[in-house]
Amino acid sequence: MELKEVIGNRRSIRFLLPHKPVEREKIQKMLEAATLSSFWGNVRALRALVIERDTAAQEVLDAIPPGTAIGGWQFRLAPVLIVWLVDWSAIDVQGDRLHELVDAGAAGIDQEASHRYLDESLIPFFKAAGDSIKSGGMTELDCGQGIAQATLVAFEEGLGTCLLGVPAQKKLRRALELPESCDILCVQTVGYPAESPEAGGQRPRLPLEQLYFLNSYGESFPRSEEVVEELKRDRMLQEPAPLPWRFDELRYLAKALDIPPIFGEEVVEIGQEMVKEMSEAQGEGEGEGE
Repeated sequence: MELKEVIGNRRSIRFLLPHKPVEREKIQKMLEAATLSSFWGNVRALRALVIERDTAAQEVLDAIPPGTAIGGWQFRLAPVLIVWLVDWSAIDVQGDRLHELVDAGAAGIDQEASHRYLDESLIPFFKAAGDSIKSGGMTELDCGQGIAQATLVAFEEGLGTCLLGVPAQKKLRRALELPESCDILCVQTVGYPAESPEAGGQRPRLPLEQLYFLNSYGESFPRSEEVVEELKRDRMLQEPAPLPWRFDELRYLAKALDIPPIFGEEVVEIGQEMVKEMSEAQGEGEGEGE
């Protein structure tokens, strides 16, 4: 399958088969793809912690969040969860990664002079600008590139995935024993799709002309209809949702997987978890001040 068709078909698959485990080999392929993604300064701050429902400790399973505003059942039913992390300590040893690039012939032409320049100029600059770098967004952006590559590989392997935020994290962090240097970026549900690959068709998107510009903000990037037709032929652009059978499929899935039929019905439970965490944090803060 060509990349354009992979991208066109790669939409969030929220309905997964809970009884069908995912082979570790396929998860490994996802992680290999994430490892190969581009990253500024070769920092490699992206980390992942894989939770297998069949093998994880009960303490870990109990710490999985009740969900998000778009369906906590995704966390409960997915046979595999990938907790994607950014490890900020990777920036502290970025100099080593830059020297590796010089040794690999990926940065600089004169190796000896390039190593000297790194030690004398560039690495000290990055160390001095560490806080600015961490708040600049580039590190999270490059983590996202790795997650995107892993997601494309998952589709190629016949899997369905969905990226979900985790508004209440403390319980999960404790169970996974995450170091303080790591922040949770998102949790990815992974499994074999219970719904059709089309997932009801292409979800609504804003027009390209409203999103992207040429030479000046507000000047729409021109959209060629010839390119649009080419992408339709390549199946990157597909029929808009909902396809005629989609709501029948949703009713079937709700019954088969015992899923609440109302969008966001579990928000109350999620809110309770967030309030609980905020109360715990406040109590800890008061204790520190005593």
